[in-house]
Amino acid sequence: MRRLYGKARLGWEAEIESQGLVYNKTTVPGGDVRSYWREDVFYVFTAEEVDRLADVTDQLFAACVEAGDAALADDRLLDRMHVPREARDVIRGTWEDEPPSVYGRFDLHWDGEGPPRLLEFNADTPTSLVEAAVVQWSWHLETGQGTDQWNQLDDRLVAAWQRNLTRWQSEHGHKPRVHLAWTSGDPSGEDWMTVAYLADCVTRAGYEAVVITTEQIGLDTGDARFYDPEGRQIDVVFKLYPWEWLLDDAYGPSVLADLRRPGGTTWIEPVWKMLWSNKGLLPLLWQRYEHDPVISRLLLPAYFADDPRAAELQATGFARKPLLGREGNNVELVGPGGEVLAGRGGRYGAEGWVVQQLCELPDFAGPDGPHHPVLGTWVVDGEAAGLGIRESDGLITDDLSFFVPHTIGHRRPADQAWSA
Repeated sequence: MRRLYGKARLGWEAEIESQGLVYNKTTVPGGDVRSYWREDVFYVFTAEEVDRLADVTDQLFAACVEAGDAALADDRLLDRMHVPREARDVIRGTWEDEPPSVYGRFDLHWDGEGPPRLLEFNADTPTSLVEAAVVQWSWHLETGQGTDQWNQLDDRLVAAWQRNLTRWQSEHGHKPRVHLAWTSGDPSGEDWMTVAYLADCVTRAGYEAVVITTEQIGLDTGDARFYDPEGRQIDVVFKLYPWEWLLDDAYGPSVLADLRRPGGTTWIEPVWKMLWSNKGLLPLLWQRYEHDPVISRLLLPAYFADDPRAAELQATGFARKPLLGREGNNVELVGPGGEVLAGRGGRYGAEGWVVQQLCELPDFAGPDGPHHPVLGTWVVDGEAAGLGIRESDGLITDDLSFFVPHTIGHRRPADQAWSA
């Protein structure tokens, strides 16, 4: 694993925007605008390293399945994760029925040495999908960098929609129309383009796709079913809107009631993803696999913040994370001596906290400063499917991070320099 400098393509900004990266320009504190996409650098991996990342991703996914079984068998664990009691019956029901689940993203710490380590699992509403599946693949083809790229995302997504929707059709007796919803509260365009891309995948899978906003989903007070603005009952809806927000909305109880009845709307990702999008998954995994010789090497010790064992991490330093945080908000990194190394504000934390052993991101430093990558390994339909890398100047990966493409193998031009 290395970070290299390359050469920018002519007209690359217009090119990536035409591919869906309309949210490339990031305004940083102070008012300056910079590119989220890094055009002139990339990470390179060997084929063996990619195989290792894929194997680790599959092992972690299997571990999460077992951890989900354990959580659902013990209400005390669900209490510690602050999983709403009123939703637990439908979580258990959908877990057993296995309704459609399309994708998720593990965030891993790795520098090419030692085992990759799980930082967290973005299981419900992961973004950075367009740049991972489409933009970096096009970059690879056009620049000729590397011999390949770990990127089966597009094909796998189409196949996942086809398999899941065909199963739905068989169970319900008619072909579903798929609505894909994003919230108009996101002004960047990222949610909209993520949903638009997934709608294209649905269409290529052979099903009708309709893009709407979550605000356009209507509840009929007569039959208590959900409808779109055209008055069509919603069979299947993909929502880029976290489950904890959805259940906290005014229509949350109606969503749960609809899930309990035959013929109701199928939501993707399913409500059982509340088990995995919650950072309480981290101590749950550690509790289950602490003594497992294989899986424990892929995890960092983690505890609920009120667990007496959490004090053990004061010697190593720890990351303090809210159960339901996003984009690095409210994360605090504390060193072994108690010094706060980094922290971010935000609106999360009232729901509870976990602490995870400190594992500072590697630094592939260059002449322009530090570069701390997080490896996002994608899971599609339960299997490892590709890689997207975000890197940040600081130790917390937040909404000011960059996306950096990658390759497998590299032919090094004579005028190209190594950065790490």
